[in-house]
Amino acid sequence: MGGKVGLRGAVGSAGASCPKQILVPFQPLLMPHLPLASFRPPLWGLRPSRGLPRSHPLSTQSEPHGFPISRRNREAKKKRLREKQAALQAGIAGKSKSPTEFNKAWSPKEVVLYEIPTKPGEKKDVSGCLPPAYSPRYVEAAWYQWWVQEGFFKPEYQAQLPQATGETFSMCIPPPNVTGSLHIGHALTVAIQDALVRWHRMRGDRVLWVPGSDHAGIATQAVVEKQLWKERGVRRHELSREDFLREVWQWKEAKGGEICEQLRALGASLDWDRECFTMDAGSSAAVTEAFVRLYEAGLLYRNRQLVNWSCALRSAISDIEVESRPLPGRTELRLPGCPISVCFGLLVSVAFPVDGEPDAEVVVGTTRPETLPGDVAVAVHPDDSRYTHLHGRQLRHPLTGQLLPLITDSAVEPHVGTGAVKVTPAHSPVDAEMGARHGLSPLNVIAEDGTMTSLCGDWLQGLHRFVAREKIMSALRERGLFRGLQNHPMVLPICSRSGDVVEYLLKSQWSVRCREMGERAAQAVESGALELSPAFHQKSWQHWFAHIGDWCVSRQLWWGHQIPAYLVVEEHVQGDREDCWVVGRSEAEAREVAAELTGRPGAQLVLERDPDVLDTWFSSALFPFSALGWPRETLDLARFYPLSLLETGSDLLLFWVGRMVMLGTQLTGQLPFSKVLLHPMVRDRQGRKMSKSLGNVLDPRDIICGVGLQVLQEKLRSGNLDPAELAIAAAAQTKDFPHGIPECGTDALRFTLCSHGVLGGDLHLSVSEVQSCRHFCNKIWNALRFILGVLGEQFVPQPAEELSPSSPLDAWILSRLALAARECERGFLARELSLVTHALHHFWLHNLCDVYLEAVKPQLRHAPRALGPPQVLFLCADLGLRLLAPLMPFLAEELWQRLPPRPGCSPTPSVSVAPYPSARSLEHWRQPELERRFSRVQEAAQALRALRATYQLTKARPRVLLQSSEPGEQDLFEAFLEPLGTLGHCGAVGLLPPGAVAPFGWAQAPLSDTVQVYMELQGLVEPQTHLPLLAARRHKLQKQLDGLIARTPPEGEAETQRQQKLSSLQLELSKLDRAAWHLQQLMDESPALGARSVPEDKQIG
Repeated sequence: MGGKVGLRGAVGSAGASCPKQILVPFQPLLMPHLPLASFRPPLWGLRPSRGLPRSHPLSTQSEPHGFPISRRNREAKKKRLREKQAALQAGIAGKSKSPTEFNKAWSPKEVVLYEIPTKPGEKKDVSGCLPPAYSPRYVEAAWYQWWVQEGFFKPEYQAQLPQATGETFSMCIPPPNVTGSLHIGHALTVAIQDALVRWHRMRGDRVLWVPGSDHAGIATQAVVEKQLWKERGVRRHELSREDFLREVWQWKEAKGGEICEQLRALGASLDWDRECFTMDAGSSAAVTEAFVRLYEAGLLYRNRQLVNWSCALRSAISDIEVESRPLPGRTELRLPGCPISVCFGLLVSVAFPVDGEPDAEVVVGTTRPETLPGDVAVAVHPDDSRYTHLHGRQLRHPLTGQLLPLITDSAVEPHVGTGAVKVTPAHSPVDAEMGARHGLSPLNVIAEDGTMTSLCGDWLQGLHRFVAREKIMSALRERGLFRGLQNHPMVLPICSRSGDVVEYLLKSQWSVRCREMGERAAQAVESGALELSPAFHQKSWQHWFAHIGDWCVSRQLWWGHQIPAYLVVEEHVQGDREDCWVVGRSEAEAREVAAELTGRPGAQLVLERDPDVLDTWFSSALFPFSALGWPRETLDLARFYPLSLLETGSDLLLFWVGRMVMLGTQLTGQLPFSKVLLHPMVRDRQGRKMSKSLGNVLDPRDIICGVGLQVLQEKLRSGNLDPAELAIAAAAQTKDFPHGIPECGTDALRFTLCSHGVLGGDLHLSVSEVQSCRHFCNKIWNALRFILGVLGEQFVPQPAEELSPSSPLDAWILSRLALAARECERGFLARELSLVTHALHHFWLHNLCDVYLEAVKPQLRHAPRALGPPQVLFLCADLGLRLLAPLMPFLAEELWQRLPPRPGCSPTPSVSVAPYPSARSLEHWRQPELERRFSRVQEAAQALRALRATYQLTKARPRVLLQSSEPGEQDLFEAFLEPLGTLGHCGAVGLLPPGAVAPFGWAQAPLSDTVQVYMELQGLVEPQTHLPLLAARRHKLQKQLDGLIARTPPEGEAETQRQQKLSSLQLELSKLDRAAWHLQQLMDESPALGARSVPEDKQIG
């Protein structure tokens, strides 16, 4: 890595006072334990000798005499020991291996606050100097409100930009739940979407990114019900529906905006004037219109069917709200509303006596003995010879004694259990299908509240179903019909909203016919009209739509879109006893339909509206067009629909994306979007799903602002984990974050999230990654402080098109800048943001900071100063920050605003609307051949630094000679001799003619087959001290090599790694041998003997 980039002088306007900056120590975070290894001295470290005479006048400046080397080493060792003891006393030293996820200990940074009075919407004051180090809280202050106030996020503003293309780019945010708080999935969605949106905006497209939030029927109603009970001791049913809904709206106005504030904190450049809520008037009108149109098209119907039922919520729930929890066997759970702990993962064997045969029985296995009262038959496979003799016979119910038929059905698996299954059509989807095939009438024995119904008899009626389970088991034992209990791995359906076990109940519900719409959705992907990216999701899409069932959309809630369907009281469908239902946009319209249907005057009819509400996913499926004003023909709908892109998590592909495609195509005649970009699930660094019970949930706000361990643990305790889960989660947090989470900032989090490609598997995120990205932000910050200091007040930028590089080094960095712009453009066009982050990281860190800035420092110190580097530095800062702006908007704005303005140009107010550098506009700077040549110079610099490290030349700047057997290579290096010396941390660099002998006392290293590097040693190292250290190091490496060779060779990837390690050790040993030979020569021979060449056996190719 290059040296630090920085400038001691003031940055900004001369004489301007710095903005008031408050340095605040980060209080919640303590200094982490430092590993003891960090206090150990190097095994063979050696400072350069300061007392030996130099052999040539061109050598670096000699240093004053000091203590003998051995004494200095002892003093250094004592100093390190004192530091270690002080650290231990201060409580900041720890075990040699830290249990944290951070590889290196981190210390809290000073927090700089922006304290200049600035009204919301006013532009931030950037007239003063930059703080000495990057501080996210300082950088992120005030900018967002100004962006919104200026209208930068509105398509109407963008249409007036000089770089306007006339093209549109539209997208909607997946509407987060109004009850929710920001989680890492939201942060990933925002980071990706906002980067794409900002790029299109800077490119000149007219961009609309629609914000919105979802009313989240079940979740919101549950939150408000809990609040009413906690604060007033009132249950929902003690209020009228109107009063309860008034309470919900009040809660929404008070609390519902928090998620939007969190989106603002992430820098999401949404057009807030077009914000939607799925329960506002426009959305409600769209939902009603959609329901009516689907009904009129024959795609909505009402019937009695099994639904997923949450007894705790007393509502049907969607498939996505059912969590399938695998159980390995016996598992005890506490469930809401149940007075006892309940055991699951057990198979109960029950005997059904054969009627007319006292000693004959059929044993049935069940995991749900509480549904025994609802059994209407026992089924066996028709080819199961064990039961052939019982075909057509009847069995006695083990509880009631009633006769049940023994039926045969090919769906029964004869090799599972006893091969006989009980049939409970009212409480099992599989049994319901079997019952329908055999004409069996269902018996509903579990009520909506989870208690047993009257059909179970007085002895069970009203009992909680799992209390009834125990009573039923006791009854079976008393009657001698209990045949055993055994562990049984199973999958238990759990309501994700309440934690209760999901029941299957028969309910009259409204459902959407999906087969026809699903076929169109599948065909859209197959034909290419709808593009799914990554493409591997197409298989899941096609499979889901090939097996799609109808969609139950009724929910037994009060909060939501009440279904626009009306029961005509005391009327039935002609020729049938079914209830008569009508649908209308209003009660008046429904009354007209009812009058026509019944032949009676509408005024005489009594209509009752369905009290149920629609599934929240129904309104969400309309969001791409309802948010633009549908069903009205609005200008936004005409201009921005269909959307250009939908970006969301892959977990929503079927439940949300699929339904948007079905309803969008059906209701608007067009696909709601032609492209879908799906990002993966975010997991922790170990690849585990983030879960509160594991203690590995990462809250983006904690990463952005930092948080102490105590606060993290308080969050756990305030949740709903049971004591055992809480203990596990707390221990995991303590292990991973013993000192909390450091403040990383929004830009670092966004950049880190975007750096993970969407084309692979799940995203494994660690806080240490984000912290590393904060260090990258600091590198950019320091680079700009340096550049601004170089430019000064009087600097006048040249137009980019007039800039001509004044040196090969200038031409190289401009070529690298053009390459970065090309790679960024390629990444954005392909929507693969990891390509963009890689290109930006490489340019800023490895090209600009580590190479160019370091290499031009000597030129900038010369008087008079060269004119080329300042202009190049300005251009790199200007274009580099614009390239960075879509991913790091706050940092880019803070620094870009401080650059000198271009003369003769109307100033662009913000980097967020500045033109994005295009590959074409910078292509004239591309010089691939120059880059290839300079890469050889960088290799030489790396070799020089390696030589310095081998001989422990920490401060001396030795002279260097390069020798090539190829004349063309001599010319290559000659153009970069000064940068090579700077980057190699060496003194003067010269060229040694081909065939010439190197001076005595110079170390040699091969750069390639044709190039050798020579570095001056004599007078800079003390061989007598250094040789024993090299020998000790060699002994240690040889021991490692011998151990590796003695091992039994593994297979596959492990063997490849072993071979790489072997090669690395052998190369390092060769270097040590070479170094030892050179040092021995320095001891054995004097300079008077003349120049010596390195013998063949010590040369490494």
